[in-house]
Amino acid sequence: MEIRHKSMKAFGETLADSKEQLKIINKSNGIPLFDEKYKLTGEEYLKTDKIEFMQINLGKMCNQVCKHCHVDAGPDRKEIMTKETMQLCLDALASSDIPTVDLTGGAPELNPNFKWFADEIKKLNRHLIVRSNLTILEANGFDNHTKFMADHNAEIISSLPYYKASFTDKQRGEGVFQKSIAAMKKLNSLGYAKEGTGLIFNLVYNPVGAFLPAAQESLERDYKRELQKNFDVYFNNLYTITNMPISRFLDYLIASNNYDSYMEKLVNAFNPAAAKNVMCKFTLSVSWDGYLYDCDFNQMLDLNLNHGAPRHIKDFNEDKLLNRKIITGQHCFGCTAGAGSSCGGATA
Repeated sequence: MEIRHKSMKAFGETLADSKEQLKIINKSNGIPLFDEKYKLTGEEYLKTDKIEFMQINLGKMCNQVCKHCHVDAGPDRKEIMTKETMQLCLDALASSDIPTVDLTGGAPELNPNFKWFADEIKKLNRHLIVRSNLTILEANGFDNHTKFMADHNAEIISSLPYYKASFTDKQRGEGVFQKSIAAMKKLNSLGYAKEGTGLIFNLVYNPVGAFLPAAQESLERDYKRELQKNFDVYFNNLYTITNMPISRFLDYLIASNNYDSYMEKLVNAFNPAAAKNVMCKFTLSVSWDGYLYDCDFNQMLDLNLNHGAPRHIKDFNEDKLLNRKIITGQHCFGCTAGAGSSCGGATA
């Protein structure tokens, strides 16, 4: 499957529509419903605990067009969070004790108000995470973003599909690996991943094909050994994330005739221990236009909060958001298979 240069939406493809994705995902095809399987945890349904993360999507614009992307992000996407919506997020944070703000995209740095927003978040004394694709830090006009994030003590989380160029470029585009290494060297030079600096730099591993990730701890050892030996670059932790059967990865699964077998793998690997610690239990997801979701994946499928919870950040009410019933579907098997999967890696 070739690397795209535009989003599915730009080509007017059927699977750019979340409703069309859900038609495929929520067909049973002989597999059990997620809600029924979840009862193996001993709980009747999936619900939230204390909100520890506000994950904010600053827009779907990106300088890359990765073939596994669940956002269908790309240079052609124009959905960008406005400063007004950012202020609503800041107002919500100020009225709550949510400790961590997780900025994502697309490439969050492409939002023209990225630096202003990061400044305001730090004024509220919240821990800041930026999910950077690394190559944006090597693009013209963004070369000072690394120092900006170091000055703001931002934790950086970045995807690197493998420690060899061929695998990474296959998933993310030609030349991405070398640009990623260059950005990592720049981060290391500023103190990221160095003991005593407090500057945290984590990597994310997504499988290149239709299979589950290997054990997180062993992969982390391999990554650290190979990246240090071959490129003299360093990071703190490696997170393994299962590719979700939505958007571009769903398109890939169908085109390669792997969809049914992949869903069977996810269902057969369902792990009650992983299900008890999924990220939606501790996260509030905010879309570029301010709507609220249980997680980033539900956001991309347009599955808003429900069951009496506020649906937009302007109506933020922490009490109404606690202990809410989480909107689930068959795609949720992706986060509960094997060792589990979340924005912070394995859950079990």
